[in-house]
Amino acid sequence: MVSLISFCLFLSFISFVLMRQWMKPKSGRNLPPGPRKLPLIGNMHNLVGKVPHVALRDLSKQYGKELMHLQLGEVCVVVVSSAEVAKLFLKTHDLDFASRPRILAGDEIFYDRSDLVFTPYGEYWRQMRKVCMTELLSARTVRSFSYIRQDESHHLLDRVRSSSGVGRPINIVDEITTFMTSVICRAAFGKTLKRTEDLVKVLNEIMILASSFCVADTFPSRKILHFLTGEKRRMVKVGQKTDEIMGDIIKEHRNNLGSGKTGSGESGSEDIVDVLIKLKDSDSLPMSITDDNIKAVIIDMFGGAVDTSMTTTVCAMVEMVKNPRVLAKAQAQVREVFKGKERVEESDVEKLAYLNLVIKETLRLHPPGFLLFRENSKESVVCGYTIPPRTRVLINAWAISRDPQYWEDPESFKPERFEDEPMDFTGSDFKYMPFGGGRRMCPGISFGLANVYTPLAHLLNHFDWELPHGTTPHTLKLTELPGLVMGVKNDIFFIAAPPPPTAA
Repeated sequence: MVSLISFCLFLSFISFVLMRQWMKPKSGRNLPPGPRKLPLIGNMHNLVGKVPHVALRDLSKQYGKELMHLQLGEVCVVVVSSAEVAKLFLKTHDLDFASRPRILAGDEIFYDRSDLVFTPYGEYWRQMRKVCMTELLSARTVRSFSYIRQDESHHLLDRVRSSSGVGRPINIVDEITTFMTSVICRAAFGKTLKRTEDLVKVLNEIMILASSFCVADTFPSRKILHFLTGEKRRMVKVGQKTDEIMGDIIKEHRNNLGSGKTGSGESGSEDIVDVLIKLKDSDSLPMSITDDNIKAVIIDMFGGAVDTSMTTTVCAMVEMVKNPRVLAKAQAQVREVFKGKERVEESDVEKLAYLNLVIKETLRLHPPGFLLFRENSKESVVCGYTIPPRTRVLINAWAISRDPQYWEDPESFKPERFEDEPMDFTGSDFKYMPFGGGRRMCPGISFGLANVYTPLAHLLNHFDWELPHGTTPHTLKLTELPGLVMGVKNDIFFIAAPPPPTAA
């Protein structure tokens, strides 16, 4: 009976909105080109059930190679698929498009958009980004966590050895996820939590909900949809779970600081939560922050750092194992630099020039920030087209980094391409933006990359890698899971074997 009533209410709502949409006067604004739109839903049918960045790439090829317009319900969307137009949005008009669209997940899960990802552009965002860059993720802070990366690399090697000795296939996704989760927990919270498994589970739910297609977000003025679809109820439930875990973490840190400890980290050092609590209590910030603000920033850091670093590391391993020439060349250089050392010093990583190329090429094919999203607050004109206020701008960094206009043989894994065309990770070259570009670029690049280089170097030095029996490079499938950042959906199994005595 309840389902029948909900269905009838939904039909009534659809009929009401459809009539109003038909009665609206046509806009005379010069919008970018795009596929034909259906009444009410616009272009939603072009995307539902498809991988977003792939579907947008394919639509752009047909309807608007550089700039394309879509209508998703009530929401106006423009899609950017060229480096030249991306530069206009992220540099020339960066300030006009520096904000982020308001979505239901930002309100219900990220504490009314008080995190860094979803918060509107303004004084609060500038303050919290500065805090992240100078206090939480500075070069000095990243270096201070090197002992954690070294320690967790040792644990990773022990786990792999326990399987390699009996020739069992190793689930590299599980192993790298465990490594990344432990590193981020110890850096952010001072230790691996008893509730780490609960935290990872709820953060995975957050990433899915925050990036999934949400009907309510396409009809923001129709609040009844929040309840008819059940989307708000699910987000509220996840938000409550997160708040409980984060609340316990902050309470424990306050107790430690109140007892006279310098911090909650190992050996009494400060961790990231300690720094945020001290900043809040000191009243030294221009805009005061709350415990909820701290929770929102930690969700960003933990969720983003684990997914980004794990996916990049796994993708690099997959691409190298699928390309034995690349794997052999990377291992040869790593083993030459290590020269039999059990552990690599992070200063040694800087000497691994070819591994650096491997990671750059991995980030080209598998950029963590595959879709960059922005919103404007006022009407703008770009490429001669009118961009109405509150338009959602999607910059398809994944499509740009695979475009044959910019890259020779773009679908092939060729690290050497970066020898002739050196690029960094800062988004200054708009055909290569693995971490975004403009003022809203990811602030945790150094932290994330450090968490990628260290385990990769150790794994390449201490083991030879091959595919399990029955699996070939052709049949090895890497299924990417779109989210706030790119994830890995499927398990990946490799065989690890100790190298010949003269190799390690």
